[in-house]
Amino acid sequence: MVNRVFRTALLSMAACGIALAAHAQTAAPTPAAADPVVARVNGEELHRSDVTRMVAQLPAQVQQMPIEMIYTAVIDQLVSGKLVAVAGYKAKLAETAEVKDEVKRAEERAVQRAFVQKEVKARITQKALDEAYQAYLKQNPPQDEVKASHILVEKEEDAKAIIAELVKGGDFAKLAKEKSKDTVAAQQGGDLGYFTKDAMVEPFANAAFAMAKGEISKEPVKTQFGFHIIKVEDKRTQPAPTLDEVKPQLEQTLSKDIVTALVDELRAGAKIETFQLDGSPMPKEEPAAAPKADEPKKQ
Repeated sequence: MVNRVFRTALLSMAACGIALAAHAQTAAPTPAAADPVVARVNGEELHRSDVTRMVAQLPAQVQQMPIEMIYTAVIDQLVSGKLVAVAGYKAKLAETAEVKDEVKRAEERAVQRAFVQKEVKARITQKALDEAYQAYLKQNPPQDEVKASHILVEKEEDAKAIIAELVKGGDFAKLAKEKSKDTVAAQQGGDLGYFTKDAMVEPFANAAFAMAKGEISKEPVKTQFGFHIIKVEDKRTQPAPTLDEVKPQLEQTLSKDIVTALVDELRAGAKIETFQLDGSPMPKEEPAAAPKADEPKKQ
């Protein structure tokens, strides 16, 4: 089964040879000491980094398998690939226009990625991160949170009976463990932890956020799940995330903006001519006609 999935994946990889060549071009060199030889084919060495590159190109379902399960199949395919490549070189296929064009395009994509990575790294400065962080905090102000516990039952009369017990001094956590049909929360004495208003169904959220700290609902709160008795344990304003916590998200957003700006800069300094698929000039866009004096302008 493993070999069948693996070989199918390798056939797909063969069909995407350009992408694989581009990936190999951009892979960082690995020190020899950390990249042992895993096979030799007529004296030519294959290294652990070759295994890593091949595995990285396989479907997720194969990548998730323990390396021990697929290692033999990987080595087998690497050896086969090396033999085929050597045969192709002997046939002087590397000198053909088709292969040279393919290699050139793969190299170009690798250079594109390297250039973009270089520019992104240079432009994501600490100042840029700090400014992005402040903008993030303005766009995502801390929300109010409630920490509450609840007891959930099916019938309203059961909920009212529990409220009556609580009024007489009953222990909320004990009653939650005994009577709540929310078995997960019941194990914690009904504790739901902190939550924002939009995290709960509307009737429950409205009731909880309207209550004071330490208050227990005087009437059952009905939702699609049944009838709730709510106890508000605490209220707070959600703590703002630190820069380190949102740094990956900020870097991703900055990277997209930087790439867009970079392409705009390059376009601004370039002479660009485009043609139709047959090589003929692109049709000129006709300027929009101005509305006549007696015609209303389109909204």
